[in-house]
Amino acid sequence: MSYTGIHGKVAVVTGAAQGIGEAVARLLAEQGAIVAAVDIREEQLNQLVTDLRSQGHQATACPVDISNHQSVEDAVQRIEETLGPIGILVNAAGVLYTGAVSELRDEEWTRTFDVNTHGVFYMSRAVVRNMAERQSGAIVTVGSNASGVPRMHMSAYVASKAASTMFTKCLALEYASDHIRCNIVSPGSTDTDMQRALWADEQGAQAVIAGSPQAYRLGIPLNRLALPSDIADSVLFLVSDQARHITMHNLCVDGGATLGA
Repeated sequence: MSYTGIHGKVAVVTGAAQGIGEAVARLLAEQGAIVAAVDIREEQLNQLVTDLRSQGHQATACPVDISNHQSVEDAVQRIEETLGPIGILVNAAGVLYTGAVSELRDEEWTRTFDVNTHGVFYMSRAVVRNMAERQSGAIVTVGSNASGVPRMHMSAYVASKAASTMFTKCLALEYASDHIRCNIVSPGSTDTDMQRALWADEQGAQAVIAGSPQAYRLGIPLNRLALPSDIADSVLFLVSDQARHITMHNLCVDGGATLGA
């Protein structure tokens, strides 16, 4: 399906080196966006951009640590000067540390918020200033279905995603009069490196689908994990003109795992 309002626009995607961020970057490029791929993993980022360019798409690698506000400000300025006005921002970067609260280290808690929450704030703040001047723009933050449901041994991740979700809604409210739409896509368990790192063995996917009463975790009614492309499709819709009257919305893409909560 071809969406309108994307072709020719500069689209910044964080976390673009792998997983959901990579899928989003690829899909936006296929739709004709000029993709500024942002990530701290420079080698993987360059591989992505090389691949996209070989397919005739427009993409530029932007190695940035989004937890550093000055690096973000500098990167956004460079993108605006070299690629053009940013019309789309997708906050897809994220980190996950697991463990009981009593065992969670200070640096793990801090790093989680540095990327998952502060990074969303720094990128959105830097981009929305310019969007407001132009009276146009679309921002999507990739959250998590866990942002509204407690998870055992995932306290930092869940808290950080809840914060970035509510921040994005506040951002949407403040800039609605400037015709800037801000929404959230909240994935459930998705087949990414981050998800696979949680699995104990090759039966990990089936265990996630089945759920775990001991961890107070429901399974997935649709009986499958999401693919990164499933999440990317939802992001693509929300940044397109087809979603022109949607803002402050949290689109949960989890196969029914949170029962529509």
